[in-house]
Amino acid sequence: MKRIVVGSVKGNAGKTSIIAGIIMSLMNKNCSYIKPVGDRLIRKGKINFDSDSRLITDITNSGAKPEELSLGFDHCKLKYKYNNDNIKNELIRMAEKAGSGKDILFIEGGRTLSYGASVLLDPFSLSVNLDAELIIVVSGNEDMIIDELTYMNKYMNRKTGAISGVIINRVNYPDDFKKSCFEEIKELGFKILGVIPFRDELNNFTVRFLTERINANIIAGEKGLNKVVKNILVGAMSSGEMLRHILFRREKKLIITSGDRSDIILTALESDTSAIVLSNDILPPANIISMASEKDIPLMTVKGDTFQVAKQIDDMEPLLSIED
Repeated sequence: MKRIVVGSVKGNAGKTSIIAGIIMSLMNKNCSYIKPVGDRLIRKGKINFDSDSRLITDITNSGAKPEELSLGFDHCKLKYKYNNDNIKNELIRMAEKAGSGKDILFIEGGRTLSYGASVLLDPFSLSVNLDAELIIVVSGNEDMIIDELTYMNKYMNRKTGAISGVIINRVNYPDDFKKSCFEEIKELGFKILGVIPFRDELNNFTVRFLTERINANIIAGEKGLNKVVKNILVGAMSSGEMLRHILFRREKKLIITSGDRSDIILTALESDTSAIVLSNDILPPANIISMASEKDIPLMTVKGDTFQVAKQIDDMEPLLSIED
C-alpha cells in the first residue's frame, strides 16, 4: 500500500480538492483517507468529525465513519490524552486500519505546514512516522508561490522528511507560469508534479452547504437546495433602490433580508435568485412562501439579525461537498 501525505504551507491551498480529484480520476477508486488532526469541525449531536473526512468517505463509498478518521481537533486535549509514543502508535494503528486492503492511503495534513507540530501531527512528522511520501500543495499568485517554495528550501530541516514533489494549484495562466517559473522551482530542488488551473466555480457554494453552515430553517423551495450562489446582496434598502443595485442584476444571487421585508422578498423572487435568507427568525406571509415553493427558490429563516447573518456568511469558507 502506498501512503501519501498531502500538506500545504498555508491554509486553503486546495489539499482536499486535489485528493478528491485524484481519487475520482482513478477508475477503481481503491483508496482510503485519514486526517489525523482535524481543523474543520462539524458537530452532529454528540459526534464530532472533520468536513473533509466526510467528503472523502462519500467519494470513496468506503463505509468508513468520518469521526474515526481524525485523532482529535483540540491540541490541548490531544496532549492530555496522548504522550509522544502513544500518539505515534495510535496514528500507525489508525493508518493501518483505514488502509487495510487498499492501494493508496491519503493522509491530509492540517491547514499549514506547522499545524499539529506540537502533537507530532504536522505533515513532516506524519510522513516520517507513517513512512509516507510527502506532497506539498502551493497556491496563489506567481510571487507568493515562489516565496513559499524558497522559504521551504531555505529553512526546512531536510532530515525530518523529504518532499516527493509539489503541486501548483489555482494558477490563472498555466502556460505562462510554466515558462516563467518552472526552471526557478526546479533549481530550488523541488519536483513539479503538476499545475492545476484556477476554476472560479470552485470558489462558489451551494444553497445546501449554506443552510448547514448557518443552521437555517428551510420553509420553502427545498428542490432548489443544489443551486449555486455566485453573488450576495444584503436587502437593507427599498425595493426600488435594490432594483437599481448592480449586484441585483447579476445571476445566481443570495439575498439576505429581514423576514418582514415582503417588498424585498417579492422583488428577489422575480429575478435570478438562488436563495433568500430571512433574518430575525421572522416568517413572511403565506403567499410569499407559496410563491417561493412554486419557483423552487429556497426560503430560509435564521435567528440572528441581518448584520450578524451577513457577517457569518462573509466569514464562511466554501468547501467541497459530494454534490459538487
